[in-house]
Amino acid sequence: MTRRGRILAWTGGVLGVLLLGTAGAGAWVYFKLDGNIQGLDLGLGSDRPANLSPGSKNILVVGSDSRAGANAKYGKGLTTMQSDTLMVLHIAANRKWATALSFPRDSWVQIPACERGNGSASSPHHFKINEAFSIGGDTGDIRKAATCTIKTVEKNTGLRIDHFTSIDFQGFKGMVNALDGIEVCPKHAIHDEKAHLDMDAGCQTVRDEKALGYVRTRYSVGDGSDLGRIGRQQEFMQALGAKAQDKLTSPGALYDFLNSLTKSIKTDKDLAGLKPLYDLAATVKGIPRDRLTFLTVPNYYREADVPTDKANVIWQYPQAGDLFSDLAHDREIGAAGKKKLAEAAKNPVTARAVRVRVLNGTGAAGQAATAATRLRGLGFTVTATGNAPSTDKTTITYPAALKTQAQVLASRFPGTKLKQSAEATAGEVTLTVGPDFAPTGG
Repeated sequence: MTRRGRILAWTGGVLGVLLLGTAGAGAWVYFKLDGNIQGLDLGLGSDRPANLSPGSKNILVVGSDSRAGANAKYGKGLTTMQSDTLMVLHIAANRKWATALSFPRDSWVQIPACERGNGSASSPHHFKINEAFSIGGDTGDIRKAATCTIKTVEKNTGLRIDHFTSIDFQGFKGMVNALDGIEVCPKHAIHDEKAHLDMDAGCQTVRDEKALGYVRTRYSVGDGSDLGRIGRQQEFMQALGAKAQDKLTSPGALYDFLNSLTKSIKTDKDLAGLKPLYDLAATVKGIPRDRLTFLTVPNYYREADVPTDKANVIWQYPQAGDLFSDLAHDREIGAAGKKKLAEAAKNPVTARAVRVRVLNGTGAAGQAATAATRLRGLGFTVTATGNAPSTDKTTITYPAALKTQAQVLASRFPGTKLKQSAEATAGEVTLTVGPDFAPTGG
């Protein structure tokens, strides 16, 4: 029940559970709420990942903290739209299991070229994953913000996104207030000026600004990372979903809740409307609670590779790649897979731990040195450079004992060929640069 409630709340699927209570309220209620929902005609183009599991669904969920209108006070000097929470909900084709995968907003990823609000295109570059939402939404255009975010997630995960939904600050507050607040139990007092939050330790009911501050607070709790905030947000939405199903029995409270949600939710055009959201909720509601898995993309602090970067995290490979592949092919991770990821997270293989010999197989002078400079910038330890016979394909060659290290290197340069060899130099992997090598990878 509690984990189910957490998914329902974030996907807007709680609508479906609660719509049963609106049946006698009159058609005007239905049409008003239905008309509140804004559907977006996304321009994603054709350069997208293949659909490897027809029938399954990947829904990108964004908690948006746009600084427009009533939200302006939440970010001094911020003029673009922001994304505070980002996750993909994967619903299996057989509808018997689902996985909610959270992306830390500080994930250092490649942001592809995106259309800005003024019609110009941004250049591909690396930055925090949540920047994608603000690039597309630099003039307040939620459609372009959603498009750039989807492109970024697809580019870095290989997952094809089927649907998009977002909810902003005002809608979140309205939902909480309609429930007369949510109980939270912080172990320590929290004083966070950025989140507009000042609260004592111990169990208490929060609503309105305090509820919003609690899920947004970051720097004043624990180690100040986004990872801790993800956990608090998930716990809060778990409680919200459970209380919504228990408390919303009066028509007035139910209407206030649904009105706040529908006025603040944005979806792709195929998901826009009470009926599609109801169908989504009915699908999720039928999944057994022990087959709803909640994960965060495996990661570690990028400072381990680039000592000057104290603000971002890098995804942990090969675990992140395996996770994306499992979801793309509709393979259930489950409790055993979640435990395996937790164990691997204790000792990640960082880029700095990978020793790389770089060879030039292009026939053009200087390519090994160029590649070596790029690898050092990513944190890899370059042991030597040299020349190799000409090749048309960039290849990573490795001894059997260094398969994981080779996968870590390959993760920064997608499309690179991996080859295990008994003749490979012990203790290091060899990157042979071909004409297809992309020096801007990582």
